[in-house]
Amino acid sequence: MILLRRLLGDVLRRQRQRQGRTLREVSSSARVSLGYLSEVERGQKEASSELLSAICDALDVRMSELMREVSDELALAELARSAAATEPVPTPVRPRLNSVSVAGVPPERVTIKAPAEAVDVVAA
Repeated sequence: MILLRRLLGDVLRRQRQRQGRTLREVSSSARVSLGYLSEVERGQKEASSELLSAICDALDVRMSELMREVSDELALAELARSAAATEPVPTPVRPRLNSVSVAGVPPERVTIKAPAEAVDVVAA
């Protein structure tokens, strides 16, 4: 089960750590107890919108940015979950390419050709 409070806590923790700040610093700035902020970051407590607003202000991060990152994490978790639920796809066997020495051949004379199935293309 994907828990939104865990994803939110992970994103909050990463935001804080990117800034090199401690729980104590953020909790003081947000006027939230250190223990409660720690529980929110660990996904043990649900944060209210007021609390999230205070934490975002303390981190100088827009709530929309925080929620966008949480949304991205949620989408990845859902994809991983659906991929795990489906039957695994067998990994294709890739042909091994033979090595060839080109020592002593001028660089402008070297042409490398590989079969199309030997190249992985990954969309960004």
